[in-house]
Amino acid sequence: MSDDTAYPATPQAPPTCPRHPDRVSYVRCQRCNRPACPDCQRPAAVGVQCVDCLKEQGKTVRQGRTVFGGQVQAAPVVSYVIIGICVLVYLLQMTRRGFTAEIAFAPALGKDEPWRFLTSAFAHSTSQITHILFNMLALWMVGAQYLERLLGGARYAAVYLISAFGGSVCYLLLSSPPTPADLAAGDFGNWYQFAVGASGAVFGLFGALVVLNRKLNLSSAGMWATIAINAVIGFVIPNIAWQAHLGGIITGAACAAVIAAFNAPERRRYQWPALAGIVVVLVVLAAAKYASVGSYPQLLG
Repeated sequence: MSDDTAYPATPQAPPTCPRHPDRVSYVRCQRCNRPACPDCQRPAAVGVQCVDCLKEQGKTVRQGRTVFGGQVQAAPVVSYVIIGICVLVYLLQMTRRGFTAEIAFAPALGKDEPWRFLTSAFAHSTSQITHILFNMLALWMVGAQYLERLLGGARYAAVYLISAFGGSVCYLLLSSPPTPADLAAGDFGNWYQFAVGASGAVFGLFGALVVLNRKLNLSSAGMWATIAINAVIGFVIPNIAWQAHLGGIITGAACAAVIAAFNAPERRRYQWPALAGIVVVLVVLAAAKYASVGSYPQLLG
């Protein structure tokens, strides 16, 4: 005689998310079929994927590259950072007495305080707010909207910083210590004159844009007009360091030239050594200038 008594099935535990075991989830990843709670779900073409599968998939997906080898970016992060630093430094200049003198560049101070070659590019005149406004506007229009997306963040940052350095070096090269007669007459010249502003770096972006556009067979007529107008302003309006503008545009063009020259995928590994070579040349030029002038009165500090 058979026993028809029914035995209840063993109850199954509800599925839980592997990353959050305390959360019950009946939604499963389309790739690994594991449960995924709402915090671990990511939309897929069909259904959802878990964050672990998405992360693993990202390792096998080739990162997009710009035409000059940089990584494709969703936003001009480097430009945002530079603008943020300039604004922060400007606020410190306005609120902290003597801060400008601590970071501004003067040929007389660059030998013993070489950081000024770069820090001066993040400071601006506190007596003319248009100084920082115009520079940040130019940085946004030329850098954020075009060059950073064209070069990628790393190469763009390199061009900007090396151009800033080149602007200060050119200011140094075109300055000389005043003679004893000049000092007696109260003429200290550019050797003891502070220079601040992102203009040298921005002009470097101008020069880079012209070179890269030429490489891409694009017109730079508008940029040439901008450069010409700013060049005239630099000579007409007093207290503008046109020497930094000149150094910046030459350096920026040189940086862009080496990036363009080693643009082929198999040659891109030479771009960074070439950029480093430009920095070495600038350092040698600055050192040679200081060696040529010898000692001079230290009137700043």
